[in-house]
Amino acid sequence: MKMILVRRFRVLILMVFLVACALHIVLDLLPKLERRATRPPGEPGCSCAQPAAAEAAGPDWAQARGRPGEPPAAAAEPGWPNKHTLRILQDFSSDPSSNLTSHSLEKLPPAAEPAEGAWRGRDPSSTQPRDPAHRPLLRDHGPRMSAPPPGPSGDGSFLARLFEHPLYRVAIPPLTEDDVLFNVNSDIRFNPKAAESPDWPHEGNEGEFPPTGGTAVDTYPNWLKFHIGINRYELYSRHNPAIEALLHDLGSQKITSVAMKSGGTQLKLVMVLQNYGQALFKPMKQTREQETPPDFFYFSDYERHNAEIAAFHLDRILDFRRVPPVAGRMVNMTKEIRDVTRDKKLWRTFFISPANNICFYGECSYYCSTEHALCGKPDQIEGSLAAFLPDLSLAKRKTWRNPWRRSYHKRKKAEWEVDPDYCEEVKQTPPYDSPQRILDLMDMTIFDFLMGNMDRHHYETFEKFGNETFIIHLDNGRGFGKHSHDELSILTPLQQCCRIRRSTYLRLQLLAKEEYKLSLLMAESLRGDLVAPVLYPLHLEALDRRLRLVLQAVGDCVEKGGIQSVVEDDLGLDRTATATMATSASAAKVCHTAERPQVDAPAWWTGGHSTVSQCDADHQQQPGWWPCL
Repeated sequence: MKMILVRRFRVLILMVFLVACALHIVLDLLPKLERRATRPPGEPGCSCAQPAAAEAAGPDWAQARGRPGEPPAAAAEPGWPNKHTLRILQDFSSDPSSNLTSHSLEKLPPAAEPAEGAWRGRDPSSTQPRDPAHRPLLRDHGPRMSAPPPGPSGDGSFLARLFEHPLYRVAIPPLTEDDVLFNVNSDIRFNPKAAESPDWPHEGNEGEFPPTGGTAVDTYPNWLKFHIGINRYELYSRHNPAIEALLHDLGSQKITSVAMKSGGTQLKLVMVLQNYGQALFKPMKQTREQETPPDFFYFSDYERHNAEIAAFHLDRILDFRRVPPVAGRMVNMTKEIRDVTRDKKLWRTFFISPANNICFYGECSYYCSTEHALCGKPDQIEGSLAAFLPDLSLAKRKTWRNPWRRSYHKRKKAEWEVDPDYCEEVKQTPPYDSPQRILDLMDMTIFDFLMGNMDRHHYETFEKFGNETFIIHLDNGRGFGKHSHDELSILTPLQQCCRIRRSTYLRLQLLAKEEYKLSLLMAESLRGDLVAPVLYPLHLEALDRRLRLVLQAVGDCVEKGGIQSVVEDDLGLDRTATATMATSASAAKVCHTAERPQVDAPAWWTGGHSTVSQCDADHQQQPGWWPCL
């Protein structure tokens, strides 16, 4: 009797196991079967998962909400392969903390549009290609940006005048084969079919990859031109036309595939574009005027998609060119994410909110739940798209711990916060015993302080170039969180080491001048983005204020140690120019209270004046005066 009961129990366990397996298989196949049942007769099959239950939930879920005048966005196309054939899960940063989250942008009533254009400092009569469906949330809060004065060409362009300045025309050293990331055979044309699966869908846009005409490089998509332009000294050259074209691609190319990026506390998506380029999508979580609450720790703050966009433009204006191209974009969550993803974990998190908006939350370690869901209006969501760097299998990158990394602890402090001589210890440790790496860290410190970014825990370099190369400025989502507070502790590396490149110092002084004002340059640069206005006006004003604090910190260093020990000559200027700079740095502290010597200097440095004192005489009456250049 006992044996019979044991056998019956085993049979029962086996039956439960088989029923569970069958149920699991049915749940996996149900979306495909439902999609096949709703497909019009004669339409070929598709392996994409489509929730038909959502179609029945209401027309708002199933209807396309594309922008007026645009073709429908990427939906599930027939004939997709069963697995990805591109490297869509490439890591944008080897550190798992590079991430961001989202909320969508509200729409303004039509009456609010004139005020929006006014504080952006744009001529109301000028035409600007904008998405008609996108109306920013921000109204006219705070002071308005003044219209830029006419530039040399009469078009009022601050950026054009800035990039014509000699400081922005300094050439990099001649490049050898060891100085470029990729040695490209220019005779080989780009052929997307060489890398695609036989099952890969054909979009019919063969014109994007012209088979004839020009050189072979002309057949490369813009993301590939960006990759092959990387060298030992810069991510991209100053006047590379592929960068502007790449920014346009990020905002307009059809999205063909989406997957979640692994790692990180906040959700981010890897998107594959129609031209086979890849980009990291960080959705909007907070509106532009929302500041980080004062009781938030830097490591628990939300990341901001607009900070990623603004960081790219700020990096370019500072002439660092160490941030990969980033552009804003409005994404249709239904057609451009849900319908094209094959990530089941992502697809299963889509739902319709009580307000009838499309939402999803994905999977991550912290901000991925229904309480932190990303919701559209009704299914349009704003975000940033950052171009991927070359795949790690082609161009390895090395991750370095930032010596001035914060403790990421609620009570403990990092060593640099309690040891004023910490920099001396750092400079005795490779690779920081090399002047270039320390100077790169000072550039990154200034960059982070201007943004208010306290979250610089690691940085990366390309392995091929060893230690003699630039630092890549990745993961800038926690910048531009507070416009009302300047976090002076970010400047600690500069204050402890008292080192700066001459080119960086001169550019900072240039950007402090009224005719090259940093806030106006940023406003103009950001104006062309699809999700403009990117920054709240008070953040632009904070840039000018923080720039003055950086120059004051350098002036303190010069006063203590002298110009020769603080400023590293990377421009090859003569001693006369060095003397002029020393006098200017000292004047930044004492203004015009001391007599200054008549020192001859290059005309581009003194704003066209023959001597520094003559330049000073023309600027004595200006409030907030800074040294002439």
